[in-house]
Amino acid sequence: MRHGGQILIDQLRIQGVKRVFCIPGESYLAALDGLFESGIETIIGRHEGGVAMMAEAYGKLTGEPGVAFVTRGPGATNACSGIHVAFQDSTPLILLVGQVASDQRDREAFQEIEYRKMFEPLAKWVAEIDKADRIPEYIARAFSVACSGRPGPVVLAIPEDILAADCDVPDAKPVVEVNQGADTNMVAEIVGKIAEAKRPFCIVGGSKWSKKASINLEKLSEQMSLPIGTSFRCQDFIDNRHPNYMGDVGLGINPKLKEYIKSADLILCLGARLGENTTGGYSLLNIPNPKSPLIHIHPDPNELGSVYIPDISLACNSSDFLERAVACAVKIRSDLTSLKNNYNSWREPFETPGLVKMEQIILQLNHVLAEDSIVTNGAGNYAAWLHRYFQYKSFKTQLAPTSGSMGYGIPAAISAKLEYPSTEVVCLAGDGCAQMSIQEFGTAMQYNANIIIIVSNNGIYGTIRMHQERTYPGRISGTDMLNPDFALLAQAYGGFGETVAKTEDFIPAFERARSSGKPAIIELKTDPLALSPTTPS
Repeated sequence: MRHGGQILIDQLRIQGVKRVFCIPGESYLAALDGLFESGIETIIGRHEGGVAMMAEAYGKLTGEPGVAFVTRGPGATNACSGIHVAFQDSTPLILLVGQVASDQRDREAFQEIEYRKMFEPLAKWVAEIDKADRIPEYIARAFSVACSGRPGPVVLAIPEDILAADCDVPDAKPVVEVNQGADTNMVAEIVGKIAEAKRPFCIVGGSKWSKKASINLEKLSEQMSLPIGTSFRCQDFIDNRHPNYMGDVGLGINPKLKEYIKSADLILCLGARLGENTTGGYSLLNIPNPKSPLIHIHPDPNELGSVYIPDISLACNSSDFLERAVACAVKIRSDLTSLKNNYNSWREPFETPGLVKMEQIILQLNHVLAEDSIVTNGAGNYAAWLHRYFQYKSFKTQLAPTSGSMGYGIPAAISAKLEYPSTEVVCLAGDGCAQMSIQEFGTAMQYNANIIIIVSNNGIYGTIRMHQERTYPGRISGTDMLNPDFALLAQAYGGFGETVAKTEDFIPAFERARSSGKPAIIELKTDPLALSPTTPS
């Protein structure tokens, strides 16, 4: 006989879970008891939004479901931001929510919420377990749903009395990944279409990629002289120094790259959804019939033709397609020099206002970080400099939300450092973005996750200020902030903190942060007039 909490934790262990993220709550005390001697590492965060984002970052980094525990009511509502990130980013995640006792349901009991109604638009599957002997069944299904097709989040609510109830039930077997192979004849046809095209272009993105797939992408590109662009915040799918990498296809796209894609005679979209940011507000391709022939490959057939009608569609994993495509690829020799020159010109630094130049900061980071260093960020105009000037050199070194969620970078950096403690992890954040999860710096301190957070502090919500100045010039409203001393805040937690007021002082400060042996915050005093990478000095 085991209580439900023990049964639950045993199922997580069987499914390969080695780490969970949580904010403790009385609604799942039995599950916390089950974790006590489980061998599963339990990371205690500071806010449910933070732990959900840590779990999402784990799923994005490893391809395995991240697992988060939160309590009922406010705990679950606070976690919504991380669930939304997982949904839009196609990341496998399982959120386990302690629910009010079964005999108190439907009375608006203390912190009671109907989770099916609440999470239905945000998750692939939402359910409530009503019997302890069904816990193995539900957990196995949760892992299967989270990983199948287009991956995404699953939410399971478990009443506290179900977790506390004793039960004798066999464990479920480990979930087996669905084998989703690519049809050989269809792949050969697609390769033939690429070979016939005079100006093809390939956009890559989405989930269910692997390091092997990234290598095969480079091989296919080399064999067929196929220019590659990465969808929004998927820049680490190919070494950005590769001669056939032409830049990111997302917010702030290189205008010349945008022109080339619009004039292409074949678009191969591999794994990406072709969402709003990747298509420039759905303006890059005509809806519903793209001007150029479109070949769309995605693991979920429901995504194919949902916005753009492809000429050829194939429901399979990008990894499976690339393995077969490389095997049947033909040698094509095309001159991509002009397109590559456009990319290199785009990376030439454009001077922006202020004594701290973000274009120079990012170029310096690009030079000093190791090839396997992981860089995280949330949302804000500060990230535009990162997209434009940083070159991702290894697979799975970029952790950023395609959902555009502020506050993501710090929890993601902590999660990455816990998974790869010997790898350098750097988080770039704006002052507004940082303060949505700055309390998680305490989590980094508690678990010796020695991340380096670089905060661009310009005292404003920069993205909104930029749009405000464009739409209602001279009428500033609701975008100013009074900020703390971020360096002193890091020191208050017991970490390393330093303020940089001039570009030339950044690298020395960064080296001191590196050698401190502590989680660190470097505060950059940036100019509020530097609203974007194209704002003239």
